[in-house]
Amino acid sequence: MNRVVLTAIATLVLVGLGLFWWQGRAEVEQGAPPPLLEEVQEDEQSLPEVDPGEMVGPEPPEATELTREERRFFRYDRNRDRRITRTEMLASRTAGFRRLDVDGNNLLTFEEWAVTTAERFEGADADGDGELTPAEFATTAPKRRSKPACRC
Repeated sequence: MNRVVLTAIATLVLVGLGLFWWQGRAEVEQGAPPPLLEEVQEDEQSLPEVDPGEMVGPEPPEATELTREERRFFRYDRNRDRRITRTEMLASRTAGFRRLDVDGNNLLTFEEWAVTTAERFEGADADGDGELTPAEFATTAPKRRSKPACRC
């Protein structure tokens, strides 16, 4: 029984070595330099020249300059319908999620976060239609901090 197992293992090892040797020979032949070709005539080496004549391409599209408030508005308005729904407003608030820990236990439940964000949304929704217009959304802008003076 031991002879059969050892013979099988030895056969597999020899077959494996043969495959590696054969693969190595194929790579050497594949990496060989190409055979020398007869020199190509000078006319065939030159690149073709094309004269477009009077042809003119289309004008590139013009980008409109957005104000800072419009850029902030479009970060929330995912479907670009110029209205921010409650779902769109809540979806983009994951970065501020960690700062909303009301009870200070370093654990923030979804309810704590949703209540604060929903109250902020309802405070900004002046007409109470469940959507923020650009003017209503402008009231939710964070207060800009003044840069500290240089302490040189």
